[in-house]
Amino acid sequence: MWQVATPRLISSVLALATLATLGACSSGTPSPAGGEPTAAGVAGGDGATHGSGGQGATALTPQAYRSELESRHKRMADAISAVARARGVKALDQRVGRAEKALSGAADALSELAPPEDVRTRHETYVASLRDFAGRLSDASGKVGARDLCTSSAVLADVGDQLSALDKAGKALQSAGDYPADVVSVKAGERRTRRLSNGAFIRRGTLNGRSTLEIDNGGSRDAVVTVTRGGAKVFSVYVRKKAKFKVKGIRDGSYKIYFTHGADWDGRNKAFTRDCSFERFDKTVKFKTTYTATQILWHDWRITLHSISGGNARTSAVDPDDFPG
Repeated sequence: MWQVATPRLISSVLALATLATLGACSSGTPSPAGGEPTAAGVAGGDGATHGSGGQGATALTPQAYRSELESRHKRMADAISAVARARGVKALDQRVGRAEKALSGAADALSELAPPEDVRTRHETYVASLRDFAGRLSDASGKVGARDLCTSSAVLADVGDQLSALDKAGKALQSAGDYPADVVSVKAGERRTRRLSNGAFIRRGTLNGRSTLEIDNGGSRDAVVTVTRGGAKVFSVYVRKKAKFKVKGIRDGSYKIYFTHGADWDGRNKAFTRDCSFERFDKTVKFKTTYTATQILWHDWRITLHSISGGNARTSAVDPDDFPG
């Protein structure tokens, strides 16, 4: 007989007698073809075709060129800044997509212009940088959708080289004639892997009851377990991969258990920056203390955050916006 591998919830009933401890446990839970050779060039010139604006296009005056850049500057700058300010995976996904469209659209439009001759090379470098950055944002958007990147800092680190190149190209063009091309106001940090110690509380409410919750994280990523009661968060605790931790002092009541796995814990935003997932146990966990004339009986629970053979607890994915933060 085959058993389904799922996480496990185990309930134990413990008894505290006046002089001795009694225990009982129960399971719960593509050349042209033919024709004449063709050639392209500009009469009287050096025979080279200068990309932007098409062949033989009249160069814009500095004022007209400045106006073209100005009309697109704010949208691009705001789109990049918005990515850096995103909070939550869904908002991040939307803002990365918008930034990619804003920059790729600007690159297409600017590539059709014939800039003043003295800044032609810088203009072409700037347009190329816009394209490269937009392309990297497109890649990052897919990673956010797959939950490989989960925070703005992770996205900026992932596109850091292209962001720096765009920043450099924009500043170079701007310094050549006060042209509004510097659209980067954010910095990309390095890829990091921050972790808390096993059993570190991120939030700790009142824990003066008798019951315990033992957490077994046998998975390949660190986790944060958040327990709520009546919609209020009681505690959140960090459990490292391949580790266990027991929370003591849980008071009587019915609780919901949520957990998020990931890599690189961002303490400021209280979220994993990469490889994140969000889940909860479907079953509500009840802790109850019973008093008799000679004994005090209470429930302890043990949960596993990884699938095991014979597991009896179903879990469901949680919308990141609905995860208790």
